Amino acid sequence: VQLQASGGGLVQAGGSLRLSCAASGRIFSINTMDWYRQAPGKQRELVATISSVGSTNYAGSVKGRFTISRDNAKNAVYLQMSSLTPEDTAVYYCRMGIIPTVETAVYHYWGQGTLVTVSS
Repeated sequence: VQLQASGGGLVQAGGSLRLSCAASGRIFSINTMDWYRQAPGKQRELVATISSVGSTNYAGSVKGRFTISRDNAKNAVYLQMSSLTPEDTAVYYCRMGIIPTVETAVYHYWGQGTLVTVSS
């Protein structure tokens, strides 16, 4: 299983970006899909999560500005980010809880990270 993240880039404060992450390989089903981020010199933090039935949760710092969504047919998760500030600058990682085949456990896989830079 591989996760491929994309969509990062340079944006001015107040702007928007949409991140995408798609999983490929042996996949029976996918449970929770998450977005994390890690800013320079800081620990990785959970930004948003979406369950298999579409329930969502957000970190307080992004609530109301970011929207997580998923497309189960494409094994993909998205993060729509708006009203970006320089404090949102970080490498963003997707993570998925994947069940590769029937009657196997859930394994968590990470994407390679995509850099978001917000200029003031």
